[in-house]
Amino acid sequence: MNLNLSNLNGRSGVALCVAALLLASCSSGSGDAQKKGGRGPSGPVQVGYVVVQPTSVPVTTELAGRVTAFQMSEVRPQVAGIVQRRFFKEGSIVRAGQTLYQIDPSLYQAQASEAEANLQSARATAEAARVRADRYRPLAKMEAVSQQDYTDAAAQARQASAAVAQNNAQLRTAQINLRFTRVPAPITGRIGRSLVTEGALVTTNQADPLAVIQRLDPIFVDIQQSSADLLALRKSLAQGGLAPASAVVRLKLEDGSDYGQTGTVEFSEVMVNENTGTVTLRARFPNAEGILLPGMFARATFAQGIDRQAFLVPQAGLSRDPRGNATVYIVGPGNRAVARTVIAQRTLGANWVVTQGLAPGDKVIVQGTANLRPDAEIRPVPVTTPQKIEAPKGGAQGNQGAQGGAAKKGG
Repeated sequence: MNLNLSNLNGRSGVALCVAALLLASCSSGSGDAQKKGGRGPSGPVQVGYVVVQPTSVPVTTELAGRVTAFQMSEVRPQVAGIVQRRFFKEGSIVRAGQTLYQIDPSLYQAQASEAEANLQSARATAEAARVRADRYRPLAKMEAVSQQDYTDAAAQARQASAAVAQNNAQLRTAQINLRFTRVPAPITGRIGRSLVTEGALVTTNQADPLAVIQRLDPIFVDIQQSSADLLALRKSLAQGGLAPASAVVRLKLEDGSDYGQTGTVEFSEVMVNENTGTVTLRARFPNAEGILLPGMFARATFAQGIDRQAFLVPQAGLSRDPRGNATVYIVGPGNRAVARTVIAQRTLGANWVVTQGLAPGDKVIVQGTANLRPDAEIRPVPVTTPQKIEAPKGGAQGNQGAQGGAAKKGG
């Protein structure tokens, strides 16, 4: 009886070992099948889309420009003479009417005194001639003197009066020349270096000015635009493709930084430069801090029109082929990815501005486009839907490891 029980226990152990080996072989076979089959069957890839609608987008232009002074005046002498003094500090702000130079006034003071004396003499002569004519008038009526004598006396009185007017004008001229010996500032602005020194002889017809004054606040930026581009813009405005925009201008300085203030376009030149084929647009900027200086180069960006039929597509949803053509994927019939070629030549913020190739209501795919292929089956969701990312499942492998360990222990 004991022998039979031992035999039975031995057979049970053998059966258990065989069962463990069969389970190990099955688990290893399923593992190989998983390795060969990859991740196994999967459903359509989930993609996020946005619904595009036409919107108003400004048509911006970036052009080269040069800074010019708002006002500029060359200080020139009105009379000739020796410069005695300079009354300003080079590079400072001067006010209109402020005296800048003093020219030797001696000669002009003498001329003014002479003109004043001549005027007094002419007035005395005129008074005597007038009195004589007044005396001859009643005598001529009584025929005590001839009518000719009275006529001559009246003519001499009028000549003496004209001489007074002439000498008066000469006196004013002499006084003006005397005043011009103090050279004033024509405008308010910043004055540059003095081109003459004290003791220099200046004349009224000299080639070089004494100094140059420039008003820098506000300040102008002259922008050069191709006449062909301007013509195309005007045609688009005339055909209704674009609407006019307020010409607010932004500047980028020579070092690449942005100028903090914005300007406005004052006017457009009415003629084309025949040497460069460009038209000059003048923009006005505030310049209280004096950052912009005449002669500086800058890049001006401004909107010349508004495109009311443009589409804004997030940059993640647009790609380009080797030829540079812009392509987007849209959600097609039957939830299929449809590739479409569009025209997108510029960006606005984080979006591409698409001018051709899209229609109102198109669903443009902007998420999940990395491995997307044309006509691929997709599961579209709005771009605001959170993307579900699942961790890889390792339960089967853990079970296999546990079963392998049990088999080893059983073996």
